[in-house]
Amino acid sequence: MHNYRNFLPEELAADPSFRRWTLYNDPEEGTIWAEWLELNPDKRELVEKARYFLINTEAAFDQITEDEIANEIYRLSHSIGENKAKKSGIWRRFRPNWYNMAASILLLMFAGWWFNKQTPSQQQQDQYKVILSQITEPLVKEENVTDKARLIVLADGSTVLLQPKSRITYPTNFEGNKREVFLSGEAFFEVAKNPDKPFYVYAHTLATKVLGTSFKVSAFEGDKEVKVVVKTGRVSVFPMTKEAIATQQADDKLGGMVLTPNQQIVFAPKELRLTRSLVPDPKLLELPIQSQSFEFKGTPITEVFATLEKSYGVKIIHDADVMKNCFLTASLSDEPLFEKINLICKTIGAQYEQLDASIIITSTGCY
Repeated sequence: MHNYRNFLPEELAADPSFRRWTLYNDPEEGTIWAEWLELNPDKRELVEKARYFLINTEAAFDQITEDEIANEIYRLSHSIGENKAKKSGIWRRFRPNWYNMAASILLLMFAGWWFNKQTPSQQQQDQYKVILSQITEPLVKEENVTDKARLIVLADGSTVLLQPKSRITYPTNFEGNKREVFLSGEAFFEVAKNPDKPFYVYAHTLATKVLGTSFKVSAFEGDKEVKVVVKTGRVSVFPMTKEAIATQQADDKLGGMVLTPNQQIVFAPKELRLTRSLVPDPKLLELPIQSQSFEFKGTPITEVFATLEKSYGVKIIHDADVMKNCFLTASLSDEPLFEKINLICKTIGAQYEQLDASIIITSTGCY
């Protein structure tokens, strides 16, 4: 294997082995590059930059025709002293080597031109694609094609109320030191607390980082602005630029522009402008869960379950007669749904299970 340590990102992007691994998921090349990264952990940033170059320039680069490459090969053959290579046919005999060389050089030139012409908004959208491409765990894509909010439970216990015409992509399991999901549209998140594994929501041009809280993100395709509204806890919001993401992922604290309850932020990607303000009127929040406090003081358990059913759109099956003497006093504001259910059951001595999109509560009653 070549010594890639002194390569520039553009040079690495042009390497045939690296291209086969990045673009075509070649398993043999994948093994080679995984071993190389193990031996050269300090070059992970180099690899990520090269992947960014390659993924975002490949589509346009593929539009270069065979004739254009042939012309470039002919020009290159003279510039490096191979004057005997003739466009009339000799170059075809050596086409594999010359073709790869020309392709590599053309890619390097095109990469520089392409990144210089990109707008801030385009760079942020491309960064979204690069981060998504780096996820190694199997991904699940959920799309809400109904006219009602849809509840999705993630592997860590976090819950997502996905709004109609919205889509979310997430790993089946959150490996590594962070939890990352990708949103197109609108969703309300209740994130399970885990200070050691921050939770990131990438929404095209804006990223949100939390440690455990509840908030709404609105980022429909085609919208000029992205909006984040916080219900509980604190979140950090920052543009999807390479520099901002690197800073946030290197720090276990909340940086960027921090939002607290009843605050919202609107992001205009073209101007890289973040505008923070108070929520003007809680009634403007469309989802019942966002205006629900989940503060219970001696509340009959049947009413508690009815509140959860209305807020999350799930069916909670229980025996109201058996549990008629069960009451709850608790504050359950920012826990995900199943953490709420678990705390309720521990408090009243009950058990629960999930069956056919419903939650079944079993209890011997309260005395």
